[in-house]
Amino acid sequence: MSTVAILGAGTLGGALAHALAGRDCVRSIRLVDPASSVARGKALDISQAGPVERFETRVTATEHVDGVVGAAIVVLTGPADTPDDDWESETAGEILAQVATLNRRAPIVCAGASHASLVELGIGNLGIDPQRIIGTAPGALLSGLRALIALEADASPAEVVVNLVGVPPSHPVVPWSSATIGGYPLDERLSPPQLARLRRCLGQLWPPGPYTLASAAAEVIEAMMTGRSRRAFACFVGELRSGSASAQAAGVTVDASGVETVLSPRLSRLEQVQLDNALSQ
Repeated sequence: MSTVAILGAGTLGGALAHALAGRDCVRSIRLVDPASSVARGKALDISQAGPVERFETRVTATEHVDGVVGAAIVVLTGPADTPDDDWESETAGEILAQVATLNRRAPIVCAGASHASLVELGIGNLGIDPQRIIGTAPGALLSGLRALIALEADASPAEVVVNLVGVPPSHPVVPWSSATIGGYPLDERLSPPQLARLRRCLGQLWPPGPYTLASAAAEVIEAMMTGRSRRAFACFVGELRSGSASAQAAGVTVDASGVETVLSPRLSRLEQVQLDNALSQ
């Protein structure tokens, strides 16, 4: 176990720090934010919850971005002074550039709902290895979709298997044809009106809330800390095409260095057309 540095002590950063601490999967967490009093207050509050929730993860705070030095994983969330927002694009770019200089090895997790653009920026402008930077918001969107499917089917969300590709929130693509509930195809458990209702609801699930975003990021970070994931996660991943960077949602497995494998979805012909159209936008 090692250290995770979380850049931003807003609502998402605090929720993620608490979620990670509660999992006891890292030795220590550093909350990094210019609003140092807020960051210290949240770090203290989470630390004092340790004896109650029975975790031993050490949570500290600093106002200096060099707090990312030596971290095993660096996470970008959002600032304490506007706690419900992600870092603004210009500020986020400056922070990401500093992270890329100060810590050249750690995977970078972009946890905010708007952070697909950060993945693109990191790869296209800063030369960050595409395997090293990842966005976890698609996992939060997928979690909400699983909950809705479970409600429609009167089942547990744990029974729902469904994937997400494309470019959410503008062009998400759900492979409905391969989705299952309890091992059975989705269209055998749900009626056409129910499926149509789910398709219409997909856009209303964005942006995910900070606690869902934090849970999605915590799962990915825990898998990275263990060295290799046994399951796939829906994440923003980037690639360079003809000299320009793009980010899309895909199923991935992760390891200690970041993205291990990008998985190819099983799509119907219509879903493949939808994905091709989404990626061409």
